[in-house]
Amino acid sequence: MVKVHDPVFPRLAMRVAFITGGAQGIGEKTARLFVKHGAKVVIADIQDDLGQSVCKDIGLDTATFVHCDVTVESDVENAINMTLAKYGKLDIMINNAAIVDDLKPNILDNDLATFERVMKVNVTGVFLGTKHAARAMIPARSGNIITMGSVSGSIGGIISHSYSSSKHAIVGLTKNTAAELGQYGIRVNCLSPHFIPTPSTANMINDHPEKYSKVYSNLKGVSLNQDDVADAALFLASDEARYMSGHNLVLDGGFTVINPAFGLFARAFPLE
Repeated sequence: MVKVHDPVFPRLAMRVAFITGGAQGIGEKTARLFVKHGAKVVIADIQDDLGQSVCKDIGLDTATFVHCDVTVESDVENAINMTLAKYGKLDIMINNAAIVDDLKPNILDNDLATFERVMKVNVTGVFLGTKHAARAMIPARSGNIITMGSVSGSIGGIISHSYSSSKHAIVGLTKNTAAELGQYGIRVNCLSPHFIPTPSTANMINDHPEKYSKVYSNLKGVSLNQDDVADAALFLASDEARYMSGHNLVLDGGFTVINPAFGLFARAFPLE
């Protein structure tokens, strides 16, 4: 049996991938996996030292770092231009950069500045990344744009109002741009994982342990991790998904297929 990560069968040979927020977390895991499968990667991030360190560890012959604030159009434009100048093309765009705010369930406790900051990074950043990736891909009449969404883009009551709003918005942007860019042979998809514990979300786990441990998914014996998301991104980026576009691939262990309240009831009265 051929393993997913078997380097004998590279799935992205000769491809060039641009990954925002690639200096750590899911972005870093995706960059490392893509390189294993034959791609050249450009890691775009505001964390310069960390991003450069990751590229050195991967290998400067296959990974390049560029400073890029996804909310600044000139940064995104220049980063894409650098990629084109270095590699001559852009095959894969991963809109991964995002931020999360504190969980404040009561909307009266939410402030406008925080809401706008989350929307600027998570929605405007994706818009700009998609726009300038399309600019590079349209002349080649091929390309693959993947946006990192969330299970909170499909269901409510999981996380903050601003974060949930932002992830719902990029699902719509995915569908709209897929409808437009398909004529140029460009695929646009969204990848939406469930919650993955990270240092930046430690406060939510500590404050609401029941939300992120007991009520997680319907799939027992398996827990989601960053490598799982990178694997799913590899699938969407590869020719195995060559006819998928405008799709929101939800990676949630079945969480969104039932009413969570029913799940709680079932757990309270097990059949065994």
